Amino acid sequence: MSRITGCFADLKARGRTALLPFITAGDPHPDLTVGFMHDLVEAGADIIELGVPFSDPMAEGPVIQRASERALQHHVSLYDVFGMVKAFRQTNHRTPVILMGYLNPVEVMGYGEFARNAADAGVDGILTVDVPPEESHDLILALRNAGLDAIYLAAPTSRRHRLEMIADATSGFIYYVSLKGVTGSANLVLEEVAAKLKEIREVTDMPLGVGFGIKDAHMAAAMAKIADAVVVGSALVSRIEANISKPDKIGAELKQLLQEMRTAMDAV
Repeated sequence: MSRITGCFADLKARGRTALLPFITAGDPHPDLTVGFMHDLVEAGADIIELGVPFSDPMAEGPVIQRASERALQHHVSLYDVFGMVKAFRQTNHRTPVILMGYLNPVEVMGYGEFARNAADAGVDGILTVDVPPEESHDLILALRNAGLDAIYLAAPTSRRHRLEMIADATSGFIYYVSLKGVTGSANLVLEEVAAKLKEIREVTDMPLGVGFGIKDAHMAAAMAKIADAVVVGSALVSRIEANISKPDKIGAELKQLLQEMRTAMDAV
């Protein structure tokens, strides 16, 4: 059983929804990321999604685009991201870590080497936004051979045959993009999300995480009623950006927002 699968099984047994925060590795400085990861766990994170900085992050809104730009100013590479996860694993062996990124750096490194390096660092799952399931056979094989979960996105526009394909390719959990847009968008409609999750559950019993557009504790609590995991990214990265000149305050800002979400989610 993977660390991700075990996490969801444990949460289900306790009647809890996973809280899954996202931050970009190396933002605003590489030396801060590992500390932020520990702050997120202390605040109630069940799984951490760590963004791999990329020069053309097409699925991201302006907030996370700027986070990638700040990290790349420090020349943060895929190897640096592996090093951050390895440092996190020195004291945390339980919290699953997912790398979210784009295919180019993986292609350059090679699927097999990438998967081995990720597994050796302590990564648990990989989400490559710009590679669809039908083009992922070699990547999925490399990830599974290394014991890593391959996580794929489902969208509001995904029809049943596509949902079935996504479910076949995915392990760990399916990440449902809650709206037609990029990260940080504001037009999330809860009833539409609930209807789509019901449709996805007709083709799989895998856990369903929901992200894009979850900004505050109220929305996190509402989503916790219908999803197995609540993903929050832009709201956290915005707090990092707002405190770049005061880096010693960023950890507390991240913890405050995440604790508010955790409390609200647990209340439902």
